[in-house]
Amino acid sequence: MTTEQWLEVFRGIGKEMRAGLPAILDLETGRTAIGRGAGGDKTFPVDKWAEDIMVAAMEQVHATNGAAFTLVSEELGTRTFGAGTQVVLVDPVDGSNNAKNGVPFFGFAIALLDGSTLAELKAGYVMNLAVGDEFWAVRGKGAFKNGKTLRTPDTADIVIVSYEATDPANDLPLILPLLTSARRTRCFGSTALDLTYLASGATSVFVTATPSRTFDYAAGMLILEEAGGIVTDWAGSSLGSVRAGLDRTVPLLAAKNSVTHQKALALLRKN
Repeated sequence: MTTEQWLEVFRGIGKEMRAGLPAILDLETGRTAIGRGAGGDKTFPVDKWAEDIMVAAMEQVHATNGAAFTLVSEELGTRTFGAGTQVVLVDPVDGSNNAKNGVPFFGFAIALLDGSTLAELKAGYVMNLAVGDEFWAVRGKGAFKNGKTLRTPDTADIVIVSYEATDPANDLPLILPLLTSARRTRCFGSTALDLTYLASGATSVFVTATPSRTFDYAAGMLILEEAGGIVTDWAGSSLGSVRAGLDRTVPLLAAKNSVTHQKALALLRKN
């Protein structure tokens, strides 16, 4: 399969999830955890529902197109479809705490890699399931939101910083110099969407203090990079050597361009 064909599969999954979402969120048991996924987080009905849709699509791709790949997903873990080098890296619902509590900011994130490291990212797709915004990118061919080309601003100022703080007592002091330098701050609750809205120019910087998992950020990272942004660890190092998998990797620092990124990096180093 070509990268573009994979992207159409990803878009089809997103549209199916978007269409069926109201029914699953209306379940009275939607706020009750039904287990834990392979990534370690609690699994809620919306997570299981989304993963079932995604897995069915992957099974069909393998059966009808003969595609050979390894599926890595937050809920089920790792599953091999034939002997191939490609990896499909998925978070069925990034921001499921938002989803189960009725906060309209949660997404489906899926990425295609030609190997096991993030340097081999080929395509990324993220949908804001709550409102229907679609973001996608193919390596070397640009990034798009709802079919329109994305390009990050070339301004250097830090206007809005979005962040993720899974452990506020420990995380917030670490990122405080960056937060206090911004005109506004936001904590939205979905890393994949944070990166894609950064790519669209909605924010200037995104930061996490807790190490993130690759399925949370791989698709959004490619979209941001193809739009002109940058994503690194807190040392300013490339994430290309990070292996796709279920483990936590590094804290993230993402910015709309390299100049803004250097300003943000300097602020973090004040701690």
